[in-house]
Amino acid sequence: MSDVQLRVDNLWKTFHPGLFERAVEVLKGLSLEVERGEIFGFLGPNGAGKTTTIKAITGLVILDRGEISIGGHAHNSIQAKRLIGFMAENPYLYNHLTGREYLRFSAELLGVDGTEVEDRVAAVLRRVGMDTRADQKMSVFSKGMLQRIALAQALLGEPALLILDEPMSGLDPIGRRDVRDIILAQKERGVTVFFSSHIIPDVETVCDRVATVIDGSVREIGAVRDLLAREVERYEVTFTGLDPRVITTPLVSAQMGSDAAWVRVDAGERDALISELARQSARLVSLTPVRSTLEDLLMRQYEEGAAS
Repeated sequence: MSDVQLRVDNLWKTFHPGLFERAVEVLKGLSLEVERGEIFGFLGPNGAGKTTTIKAITGLVILDRGEISIGGHAHNSIQAKRLIGFMAENPYLYNHLTGREYLRFSAELLGVDGTEVEDRVAAVLRRVGMDTRADQKMSVFSKGMLQRIALAQALLGEPALLILDEPMSGLDPIGRRDVRDIILAQKERGVTVFFSSHIIPDVETVCDRVATVIDGSVREIGAVRDLLAREVERYEVTFTGLDPRVITTPLVSAQMGSDAAWVRVDAGERDALISELARQSARLVSLTPVRSTLEDLLMRQYEEGAAS
């Protein structure tokens, strides 16, 4: 069996808003692969093509060209759809129903055996922490509670591939933490999780790998630590035997302690600083790379895309 749970190959999509309006090319040869059992983050600014990609995967958007497979099946086949649990960015819920009633209705649409519906609904409610509030009308639910019910609906079919579009959007820090915990728990159960987000700390916290998407195409894919390992912008240098105020190499910052001094220098000035310390007979104590964040990486890619 292939280790690839989701394969997206060379997706192109142009929207035609209407007469006298310019066509908008949203996807431009976008490709990626998600491995079985991993948490994969789909990261990019608003308008980059994240939601359109997800709608293409779930069959809500018809592509101009490109291929998608889920678990080795064509994405628009019944076999593929049975593998998916999907939570939209702005899920539409029936406010006149209670959370439990909505999930019962969803279970029937999924074809869950009638004898299993109550147990399945109770299980997902516990999983998302809504079992004590499930019999209230959803019209009184907060944004975070609605997100939990939408996530419970995505879990009802016991999917092999859980697709989440901006699952932390609009949540407070506690709600974001709870959703992160749910995502990590799904990984423990062997579920593959593919989610888009522009909340970068959440991506850094939970993802095994991430794809950055800029202007309709994937710019880079890899483990977060590997992507950032190449992004050394500055170095922090600790040394003794020299007052940093006499250093001529351009510094970003400098501090003098009782026993040692430490400075920050741009990566391009590292060798010049080390040479100057040697000429001044200072003793180098440590040289530590200061790596950029995932946000820095994404912003650099966005700026490069805008300039090209």
